[in-house]
Amino acid sequence: MSNRNIYSFRVLYVVLLMTLILSCSSEKNKEFSEIVKISLRDVGHQLLLSNQDSTSLVLPIVALEKTRYKLSFQNQLSIDPDSLVSIVKSSFQKSELSKYYRVEVFQCSDQEVAYSYEVKDTEERGVIPCSGRILDEGCYSIEVKFTKMTTSFFGRHIPLMVLFTGVLGFLGFIILKRKQTVLREEHIENHASIGSFRFYPEQNKLVKEAIEISLSKKECELLEIFVARPNQIIKRDELEKRVWEDQGVIVGRSLDTYISKLRKKLKDDDTIKLTNVHGIGYKLEIDL
Repeated sequence: MSNRNIYSFRVLYVVLLMTLILSCSSEKNKEFSEIVKISLRDVGHQLLLSNQDSTSLVLPIVALEKTRYKLSFQNQLSIDPDSLVSIVKSSFQKSELSKYYRVEVFQCSDQEVAYSYEVKDTEERGVIPCSGRILDEGCYSIEVKFTKMTTSFFGRHIPLMVLFTGVLGFLGFIILKRKQTVLREEHIENHASIGSFRFYPEQNKLVKEAIEISLSKKECELLEIFVARPNQIIKRDELEKRVWEDQGVIVGRSLDTYISKLRKKLKDDDTIKLTNVHGIGYKLEIDL
């Protein structure tokens, strides 16, 4: 495989990988937001039920930032911090959301924080103050901020996508390399045997064992004609026409000169003779 093909493949693979990761990340962000909203609606519902309220509404959940959400209510309610902590924990666990978050309860009247706490993986590692002090009935909103995004949500699918893309890229690389190898082998095998020589017309060369013998364009064209018709007399007129026709003018001794050069390059094999048939043309004699 050429360096240019390898480079192009790598660029294509990186672009594909980045596109899939970004696409996956975008989809996961959207999915995360929807799951958080469902979970917070459940939190609101449970808080209303703890207030013996089964009729008033949980207002639409608002995404304030990428990882910050607001829960608010149609009517007033009282909030027991112990119940709030337990309800949020249970709902988030069911939804497999991050275990790192901060909860703040705001008073609607002045937007002061009436109660807040923070969880870091477990309640024991977080800060949960004022246990047992119930907030009197009033208008409250609750904001939740996820302080750390763990692999529990974001990371569980992305590695699979990266692995799938890596496997896909590896298979593509193998297929491309195999195709290049086949083409190269076909190119290498595209030769004709002349005694102990291998003749490669596309590469303008003869090969004898490990020795390469370069051929000029005219020498190659002449030898290609002879190889196609071994042990047959080929007339001078035909040779001159096929090799020099595109030049318009044929120099009288050009054919003889190139025949002489070919003889010298084939002299190491006694089974090959490029003979002159007087007054007619030439013949490549090969012991078949």
